[in-house]
Amino acid sequence: MTRLRLVQRGLSAAILAACVTMATTAGAQRQQLAQANQALQAGEADKALSLLNSLPPTNETQAEAKNLECRVLFTVEQWDRSVDACQQAVNIERQNSDYHMWLGRALGRKASQANFLSAFSLGKRVRVEFEEAVKLNPRNADALADLGEFYRSAPGVVGGGLDKAEGVAVQLDSADPARAHELRGRIAEERKDFGTAEREYKQAIAVSAHPAFRWTTLADFYRRRQRWTEMDSAIQSCVNAAAHDKRAGVPLFDGALLLIDANRDLPRAARMLEDYLAGQAKTEEAPAFAAYTKLAGVKMGLGDLAGAQRDKATALALAREYKPAQDLKIKETRQ
Repeated sequence: MTRLRLVQRGLSAAILAACVTMATTAGAQRQQLAQANQALQAGEADKALSLLNSLPPTNETQAEAKNLECRVLFTVEQWDRSVDACQQAVNIERQNSDYHMWLGRALGRKASQANFLSAFSLGKRVRVEFEEAVKLNPRNADALADLGEFYRSAPGVVGGGLDKAEGVAVQLDSADPARAHELRGRIAEERKDFGTAEREYKQAIAVSAHPAFRWTTLADFYRRRQRWTEMDSAIQSCVNAAAHDKRAGVPLFDGALLLIDANRDLPRAARMLEDYLAGQAKTEEAPAFAAYTKLAGVKMGLGDLAGAQRDKATALALAREYKPAQDLKIKETRQ
């Protein structure tokens, strides 16, 4: 074998080894991202951030990693840091509808805590991001729902408007009929047409593949109208529907929050939170550490101070920077 062939073979082996190393590294990074997402869904915010922070600063999964970081920070209510991470994900991959949607969400929550002038500027950015998310993927039901809610609730000066919200409802008819009815219900409420709103919320339940979610929307409507008996009945229907739907953990969390906000049947609220935490349907939509924090507050109100302390400690073990848990003072309250 000639010297040239030996060199060529050596180069080929080196290139192959480099390719194998790169593929192995990329595979390991993907596995780490999957583990971070699992931690996020389980409400293990600190674990998720640790996994993400240990990734190389430049890698082929950087946009996905930044989006995950944005979402973890969103759950722990770190709005500035969430916006920064979301923006980085968008900067890396501008054609991703979900990344624009999450940036819009983070900006929206930041705007809700800002002063008037900052909120005005941030509100316009929220609209731009939601509109871009829908433009990139017109069948992204989550982005459509967010855009419709923005149009419904935002003042015209930042681009809101009920006529625009109605246009989004038409788009949602084919992407997610249940949420189209919910949006129309909210539009009707904005117009003080409460009869139409109630009918739309009930129609959302009728067409939904996961009605437990829609029952909490109807229950929240009854809460706003102070129709307490009907609210209680809707929450029970939510619990019944969730028992037959493996994906319906979040409605238990949402229903419990409605009871807590209305200061009604706190023992049932505690049971719903405990059932959510004990189940296999936990997601980032209802972070486990937030559920433990709410449960600690409920137990404190019920006089179970030891249980409240345990739940607060569990919340902080999952997300040590979660301020609502940090600020919760466990003390005896009057019954």
